[in-house]
Amino acid sequence: MAAPTATASLNASTYQAGDPMTLAVRYGDADTRPVTVTIVVTDAQGNSSAPVRVTAVIDPLTLAVTDDSGRTWTRASDNGSVAVYQAVA
Repeated sequence: MAAPTATASLNASTYQAGDPMTLAVRYGDADTRPVTVTIVVTDAQGNSSAPVRVTAVIDPLTLAVTDDSGRTWTRASDNGSVAVYQAVA
């Protein structure tokens, strides 16, 4: 299993107390993979349902954001490869 990767950037390098802070995290995992399961139901007469598909992700990723001041970071968005968090300086 490959280790996940992450890079992060803040919207500024310095902040005044009370300034909004925005953190962007790009993340991924080379061996995270989707799997699709297809189901067809057939009766004794040979009649079949339309295929039904359901998907899942093997080895899903979770993000945790903390800093050494105890600041609370709130997730503003996450599309599965880029997450944006916000806090107040």
